[in-house]
Formats: sequence, structure tokens, C-alpha cells
Amino acid sequence: MAGSTTAERGDRQQESSGPPPVRRLARRRLRPALAGAALVVLLSAGSVWLLYGSQWLRVERVTVSGTQVLTPRQVTGAAEVPVGDPLVSVDTDAVEARLRRELPRIDTVDVVRSWPHGISLKVVERTPVLLVENGGKFIEVDDEGVRFATVSDAPKGVPVLELTVSRSSSAAASLRRFDEGRLTREAVRVARALPRAVARDTRVVEVRSFDAVSLELSGGRTVAWGSSEKGHAKARTLSALMKADPGARHFDVSVPTAPASSGS
Repeated sequence: MAGSTTAERGDRQQESSGPPPVRRLARRRLRPALAGAALVVLLSAGSVWLLYGSQWLRVERVTVSGTQVLTPRQVTGAAEVPVGDPLVSVDTDAVEARLRRELPRIDTVDVVRSWPHGISLKVVERTPVLLVENGGKFIEVDDEGVRFATVSDAPKGVPVLELTVSRSSSAAASLRRFDEGRLTREAVRVARALPRAVARDTRVVEVRSFDAVSLELSGGRTVAWGSSEKGHAKARTLSALMKADPGARHFDVSVPTAPASSGS
């Protein structure tokens, strides 16, 4: 049989000196990928151990800011932050819910991890705008109409709410539509709309019905306010009326475009 030609020998030589087979290339490429994956696994395992298993990132202190009436001890006691646990494992939502449930005086609270060892509780307390007298004590009502705390001494500068709704049949029908909670919120809207000087001087906010809210000021002066509607217009009118007739004892701004004063 004739031997291979020169051209065939040249082709085989060219094939043997060409690029390596596909499998060899794949193995060469796989080694760095495996090494990278192993490094990722090691780093992940180390991070998990650092966050959960080590003693370096655990809760050692709880700080409180923003309290006015509450004390930091009351807040930390209600928060029940698990001191000594891994910082990353603290359920901040659960701490917030616990604080709002146990301390209704708290309006909002931010529970923040302060790495590497702290939990920070940033508190905003509710501010009373009205008081409801009850058995010699006072229930504080905030600017949303929420009754959030009972205190023995009335805070200075906060008026008392008096609900003096008639028990007549027509008033009973009105109460079915505007219950005590709704009437309280109406009184809150009136209190929030008062001019600052008048608010400081207001002793009582009386609600006889939805559209019959009146104020008792110091010195026996009174203001017929009406409903909570057009509160800003009524506030401007009342300020102007008091300036124009400083000796008056009774003011009526229930219709702000037709105010009246008397008893000067």
C-alpha cells in the first residue's frame, strides 16, 4: 500500500500543532470558577458566623431619645430589647409594635441598629390638645382625637373638653350620626384652628352638637364658634374682632362673614 502523501502528512502535522481539545480548555476554565465559588462560600460562611455566631456584633446597650413625659427607663423596659443577642437578629418591627402597645403616649418610634453594639429608640410622644375630666383625673387627647393617657394633674395651657349634648329626641338622632368620638374630633379641629393667643387663653371647649362648639376663655369671656368648618377664616375673624373690640366679653364667629361681639 502506498504511503501517505506529503500533503496528508502536512495536514496531520498541522492538526497536532493546532489548538488543544475542547475538554482540556473546559477543565482549564473550570478551575478558576471553582476557586471563585469556593471563595464566595467561605466569605458567606464567615459573614454569617460574624453576624450570628461571634461575640463582636451583639446588643450591649439600648439608648433612648425624644422623651418628654416618659422616662428612658420606661421606654427600654417596654421595648424588651434582647441584650446579648446578635444585633442582626433583633426584630425591630416587633420592638416598635411592643412600644406602641405598651406605651400609648408614644406616637411614633424608630428602632435603629447602631452598629456594632447598640439599639437606638427614637421616640416622638403624643401632645395633648384637649383634656377630658374623669373622676378627678384628666384623659389626654391628641391632635387626632386619640385618648392616650390619664394624668392626675392637668397640663398647663391645655383646655378641658366638655360634651354637653342634649338628651332630646333630635339630639339623640344627631348622636347616632355624630357619636362621641366624632364630636371629640370636631372639638380637636376647633382647638387646632385657634389663633395662638386665643389657644393659650382657652379654658374650656364645649360641644353641644356637631355645629355648636363654643369656647370659654379666661375672665368669663366666651366665643361661639359653630362647627369646625372654615376654621382658618373663623380664626382670622376672631383675632380681628378681639382687636377691634378689646373690652367685649362675648364673640360670635360661627358665620365668619358676619361676626358679632357684645358685652363690652
